[in-house]
This record gives sequence, C-alpha cells and structure tokens, in this order.
Amino acid sequence: MTRLAILAALCVSLALGGRAVAAPLEAYGKLPAIEDAALSPDGKMLAYEVTDGDNRTIVVKSLATGKVLSGIRAGEHKVRSIAWAGPNHVIIALSVATHLTGFMMGRAEWWTVIDYNLITRKQRPLLDNIADSNEQLERMNVVYGSPDIRFIDGHPYAFATGQVFVDHEGRFGLFKVDLDHDDRSTVVFQGFKNTTGYVVDAHGTPIAEDEYDGDAKRWSLKIWDGHWREVKALDAVIEGPSLIGLGRDGKSIVVRFPEGKEVVTRELSPDGGKWTEVTRDAFDLLYDPATYRLIGQTTRTSEGHHISFYDEADQRTWAAVVKAYKDSEIMLNSFSDDHRRFVLRIDSLTDGPSYALVDMDAHSGDWIGDEYDQLKPEDIGPKQAVAFKAKDGFDLNGYLTLPHGRAAKGLPLIVFPHGGPAGWDGPGFDWWVQAMASRGFAVLQVNFRGSDGFGWDFLSAGFGEWGRKMQTDLSDGVRFLAARGDIDPKRVCIVGASYGGYAALAGAALDTGVYRCAVAVAGISDLPRFLADIREDQGREDTATRRYWLRYLGDRAKLAEISPARQIDRVTIPVLLIHGREDTVVPFVQSQIMVDALKKAGKPADFVVLDREDHHLSHGQTRLQMLRETMNFVEKNNPPN
Repeated sequence: MTRLAILAALCVSLALGGRAVAAPLEAYGKLPAIEDAALSPDGKMLAYEVTDGDNRTIVVKSLATGKVLSGIRAGEHKVRSIAWAGPNHVIIALSVATHLTGFMMGRAEWWTVIDYNLITRKQRPLLDNIADSNEQLERMNVVYGSPDIRFIDGHPYAFATGQVFVDHEGRFGLFKVDLDHDDRSTVVFQGFKNTTGYVVDAHGTPIAEDEYDGDAKRWSLKIWDGHWREVKALDAVIEGPSLIGLGRDGKSIVVRFPEGKEVVTRELSPDGGKWTEVTRDAFDLLYDPATYRLIGQTTRTSEGHHISFYDEADQRTWAAVVKAYKDSEIMLNSFSDDHRRFVLRIDSLTDGPSYALVDMDAHSGDWIGDEYDQLKPEDIGPKQAVAFKAKDGFDLNGYLTLPHGRAAKGLPLIVFPHGGPAGWDGPGFDWWVQAMASRGFAVLQVNFRGSDGFGWDFLSAGFGEWGRKMQTDLSDGVRFLAARGDIDPKRVCIVGASYGGYAALAGAALDTGVYRCAVAVAGISDLPRFLADIREDQGREDTATRRYWLRYLGDRAKLAEISPARQIDRVTIPVLLIHGREDTVVPFVQSQIMVDALKKAGKPADFVVLDREDHHLSHGQTRLQMLRETMNFVEKNNPPN
C-alpha cells in the first residue's frame, strides 16, 4: 500500500498505481507489519509493535528526533497490548500457551506482563519480585489482563490481577507493583473465594470488587468504606454484570448490567447509595490516561465503530479528526494526557488499515505504517453491505466482498461465517476475506441470528438454533445472491474458523446440497464430546460456561443430530480440516474425531495440523500455511475461472 501523507488540514492524499495481477497470498497471510501502537502520556514518544516473520519487536521512538530509542524483542510471544506508565515505562502484555506444572492441569493461554524501563534499559516481568511479609502465601507470576496504572506521590505503579492461593484454593489477588523501584510487588488484597474483578481509585486504593458464585448463580458487588460492604446482588444464570472502572467524576464506579433486552452501563455513587445511567448502547468505554476517569464511549453498528466523547471540546476535536477520514473507519488507539495528539488506526475501504499520528496543535500528522505493507489498492476488493430475509422472514444483514475489478455477476462464492457464535462481521478490512477475494471469489459474510451487536432480540433469536436456523441463515444468503444474479449457485464453498468451522462442517453434513466443498479451521464436530470436555476441565456438570453453550445448542438429547461427526453418511462433498496443536479454545481432538469418522466411512478426509499454533492463528508461518492449504483446496474443488 502507498504511504499515507496526512496534510496540515488532515486530508489524506494517496498516489495510486495500477496492476493486473493480485498480490501473492503471502501479502495477505503474513502477520501484520504493525499490530499495535501507543503514545506516551506527554505525547513525545511512540511505542509500536512490528513483525518480521514470526518475530515481534516493540519499537520505542522519539517523535521529536525520529530516533529509535529502544527495540524490545518479544520473539514469538504473542503481544496482547502495549501501554505507557509515565514517560519512562513501557508496559507490554504477552501470552503463551503452556502447562503450569504444579498449579494447573491442562494447557491454557497464560499472560505475563513486562515492564521496560527506558532509563535503565532493563525489562522485568510484573509479579516476579514479591515483597510481601507473608512468605507462606502461594502465588503465581501470571497476570489476568492488562494492569491499571496509577501515579502515587509522583511515581508510577501498576495494579495487576494475579493468582494467589489461600489454604491451597486459587483466588484472584490484587498486586501493587512499584515500577520505579525494581518492580517490587506487594499483595494489596487476596480476594474472596469468588472475586472476579476490582476497581482501584486514583490514589491506588481498591474501592470496589465483584464476585460471581457459579453454583448459586449469583453476582454481587462490594465497596470499601472501612470494610467490604455488599451494595448490589443479582441472580445471574449466564450473563452477570461486569465491573468496568471509575466513573466520570473519578470517584464513582461503573458497572455494566444486562437489563431486560439491553445492556446498560451505570455509575454507582461512592457511598453505594445512588445509581445513574450512563448509556444503553456502549460497546466499549474510553478512559482518560491522566485522571483514569470515564470520558467517552464506542458504539458499534452495521456501519462500524463510532466514538463519542462526553466533553464538548473533546468531541469537537474528535469530529475534526473523523471528518478528515470520512471514507474510513477510525479507531482511537492511544492519546496524550492533554488530548491533543492521537494514534489512530485508519481502516480505509480502498487502501486497507494503517496507523497514523495526528497532532491537533500542529495541524499535521505523520504516517506510522500500514498493517499490510505489501498490498496496493488494486489488491483490495470492494466490500458492500447486504440485507435480506431468511426463509422464515427474519431480517438478516452481512457483507459481500467482490474480487477487485470484477462485476457482481455469476461469480463463484465462498461463504465465510464468523466465530463466536456471538461474534459479528463489520465493514472493515479482513485479511482472510481479501485473500479469498483476490483469487477470484466473491465472499459472503452473514450476521446470522445469534450474532452480537444488533440487540438482544437478534442475539436471542439464535438460542436453540445452533446447526438449525443459524445454519440455514447462511444458505438463505446464498439463495439471495443467486436470485440477484451476483453469484453462480453451482459454484459455492464454505470456509470458517471456530464456530465458523463448525458451520463449514455443518454445511457439508447438515445443510446439504448448497456447497461444493467445505474448509473447517479449528471447528467443532462432536457436540456431546465438546460439552463433556468442558465438564472435565471445570470439574462439575452445571457451570456458567456449559449453560452458555447449551443456550445456543438447545435440547441436549438431540445434540447428535447437529454434530457433523455423527452425521457422516450425509457428507457428499470434499472436506478439509485444519487445526492448531496448541488450541486452548476448541480442543484439537474435535478435528481428529471428524477426520476419523470420515475415514471410517470411506470418505476422503484432508487434515492439516498446524504445529505450535493456537486458536487465533497468532504465528505468521502457520497462518500462511493455513491460507495456502485452504485456497489450494477450494480452487481444486471449485475453480474460480
């Protein structure tokens, strides 16, 4: 892609060239050249993640001189977030799929958080240097999520949630980490038996914690006023409230509640006596990096993400930024304490995603880099919204991506269902979709019933419809495009990952006669076995996790009917299965079961194992392997020309 040159008026000028041949699959399938970027609080330095093959490096650069100050090598670790703690500390969250011998059984994705000190040029993992008087306290140096940063007496501290053991029972503990003094950590609060989260005020004091009792199906909220006092309790069979952070005044706390058919964000006064409503449609909330207060929100619609600030001056500034990129979806990655410099992720419909730094005082901006730096505009197919009705009259929506330069007439089609199943597909760039379109296929993404982002009625319409109407919503989309003449109904394949992988297998075994081939990446094939594995992992039958899945799956006595591995006799099309060995979300055995069932029935079974790969295709080499195997299989069984 051509570099973005952002002019003083924040208008983007692009120099475009023309090519007749699409970019190679490597240009789409490699890891993004830049995966994240964060601005220092004073707006003078930038930290961003770059990749070289499978190796990741966090680069720290001075914006005044353009000089690279440090390169922090993460290697093949997965970088989950980058943040700043003042001007001298870069906080990097990493994860790895591994066993933790002696504490846990089974393989899981575990986080560690690294503090890189720009003064000493040293890096240390948080929770690695515990300065606690209770030497008998068992603990682990894994961290749950990104830590909160607070300045106390002029020094930065990280407040991280970790694992402690009280009488050999694991609990969420809250740790205070002194970043300026060798990352010494102390246990601030050991947590109660069912603690799930905390809020820390601007002075570093835990002021709220919430708990979820899965056996009692009860959520509760406690605040600190000299002792922990319960101020709210609700029945919560599956969806419980969640504790978010500080409120708009920096003293109240914010809680997100499922309420009827909506999700409501409310603030609780410091004394626990008064609730006020913040919003009913927030997808995410924005916090001030200097005061830690709630200052805005992100909403999500079929048109993408939209950011709004509560302060009028901030909103006017943001409106000016958005206006300059009117043909793109803008995401706010990071901003300075004075709200005058912003790091943006700019997702252009024609040019793909890139990162830029905008300086409102200088009326200028600087290009940071493109996520997919080997793609040009002609390598990116146009994406259009579609809306249609399912066979039963239910209103559905989605997106159709066309090969660049091809009219929507009689095209071969790949149906690409999202994961979740309560995920969603939006209008932005998708490397996998664009790779498939670049080979000459139209690509259909359907927000089938049960998808998130369209209200409770849309979401709950999927309950009990796993493998049923959630599946036929996809084929109804095929029939809609065929009726319009956009695609050739005789040349359709289905490709998906996670729940989308299940949908691909179900397209072969349940909703037959629609597809010529199916590719399932990390797909579920045997639902009774899937539930049994959850029961074994969690040690009991009735858990919130199992209740969540059963809400979508429906009648447990009929799970065999919607399990592709138990409906092998109905499979008449070629099937390819791909699965990463280190998948901690969908067990690897799910693909093995399907392959074994196909072979036992004397049907062809192609199986590609991705060594060292997780559920999210986090490694460049195996991600590209997946893409090549997928396209070779689809092109063989459904040639685009």
